[in-house]
Amino acid sequence: MHIRPRPKLIFLAVACLPWIGGCAGRSLQEIAGNGWRVGPNYEAPKAAVADDWIDSENVRVERGQEPAGRWWEAFADPALSQLVDLAYGQNLTLRESGWRIEEARARRDVIAGSLYPQLQELQGDYLRTRRSTETALFPPIDPSSPFANLARTEFSNWRIGGALAWELDFWGRYRRAIESADARLDSSFENFNEAVVLLVAEVASTYVELRTVEQRLEVARSNLILQEESARVAQARLDARAANSELDTPQAKANLYNTRGVIEAIEIQRRQVENRLCVLLGMPPQALAEVLQPSGGIPLAPEAVAVGVPADLLRRRPDVRRAERLLAAQSAQIGVAESDLYPHLSIAGSMGWEAQRFGDLFNGSAFSGAIGPGFRWSVLNYGRLMSNVAAEDARFQQLVAAYQQTVLRANEEAENAIVAYLHYLDQIKAREESVRQAEEAQRVAQVKYLEGEIDFNRLFTVQQLLLGQQELLAIARGNSARSVVDLYRALGGGWDWTTPIVEPAVEEPNTAPATQPAAQGS
Repeated sequence: MHIRPRPKLIFLAVACLPWIGGCAGRSLQEIAGNGWRVGPNYEAPKAAVADDWIDSENVRVERGQEPAGRWWEAFADPALSQLVDLAYGQNLTLRESGWRIEEARARRDVIAGSLYPQLQELQGDYLRTRRSTETALFPPIDPSSPFANLARTEFSNWRIGGALAWELDFWGRYRRAIESADARLDSSFENFNEAVVLLVAEVASTYVELRTVEQRLEVARSNLILQEESARVAQARLDARAANSELDTPQAKANLYNTRGVIEAIEIQRRQVENRLCVLLGMPPQALAEVLQPSGGIPLAPEAVAVGVPADLLRRRPDVRRAERLLAAQSAQIGVAESDLYPHLSIAGSMGWEAQRFGDLFNGSAFSGAIGPGFRWSVLNYGRLMSNVAAEDARFQQLVAAYQQTVLRANEEAENAIVAYLHYLDQIKAREESVRQAEEAQRVAQVKYLEGEIDFNRLFTVQQLLLGQQELLAIARGNSARSVVDLYRALGGGWDWTTPIVEPAVEEPNTAPATQPAAQGS
């Protein structure tokens, strides 16, 4: 089949090109210089970052060093390290994020397929027809006429063939769509990385909370022993009919039973924290004695932390990088929307064989086909199309502000964690001294009560002071350890110890096997 060119149509199309570019606000030279792609070329926006940390001069803040990948090992707690490894391999939320990567990869490949003919199909059918001879349209034709077949009431028709339609990516519409899909695929990797950061931080924070609850339980039980002795002494004084013994005994027993009630409440809290830890590990709630090992107490915060510099947040925080990748994806969508301002050029064709009898289907005379170029151009919808471009640009500006706000929040979270870390360390020292003084006061008060020099009210006050100070010390130690967890979470630590940094996606469809994040997620 020979297609003869139409010089007049070609000349008309070429002559219209400068006018097309002018209507859309871009010159053809500008479009051609951009690889025949309309829309802006993406550049990462600037974001305000502090020059240095507020407490950068503190000797405990090591800003010249990169935060460690496995930062939780600074606690030197084998049970915590084991829990983090188990959670990475079994957590279901992380697995969900891994499958989101696979979804984004597949959707990217679907969009990449648009560079090729969008319609590629084979067609075939068989049709048996019987016509009514009573209609007004039935032709009264002489049977000897060469057109007698038009008056047949029954006939069959076999048909097989194919069709193809290809809209050329003349203005970069599909290339911009692939560019957007590439950036979204990158953002799905960053979403996985952020899930790792949050998971590690949550496991570490929950573990610290569990050890803090265990410490509080130990404090309550040790105080219970002291209170049991005080109640025994009060009962002995009552039996001996000592002065004020009628009041001392019920007061001592009330204090004793109150502490027992506190112990039960802490036991409930401990079980609930263990259950939460089980869910983070991707397992049903169960006893974790084998995993937790004998308690080594609340993890001790290191004497110094490596924090790098604030500008590292742009590189280390997965949520910041994800926000930047979503920004790149939206920038490409502006080009997709702008391409609607230009004519869509396409080539369409079909070919096939059609015959009344199946045996004649592949005869040369049964062949039919058509091919030809075409275009469609929404010239009367420019108001709507320009508004759509403006909407996509406005969406881009929203994401710019969201990205810059994400950077500011990251800076704030890191600063909050640094100041908490520094002051909790000092608070622990004050609490430890308070506990030492309260223990001495309790020892002296216990002796004086046994000797009858003070009443039980004084001893009760001192015992309550000791219990309160010991609880506050346990809480301060837990807060100090959690401040380290919060600090490394704010710095974006924990994702790069096993997850590779995402490389820029290529434009060809990616058929490689899943990378490590998706494989771990599966």
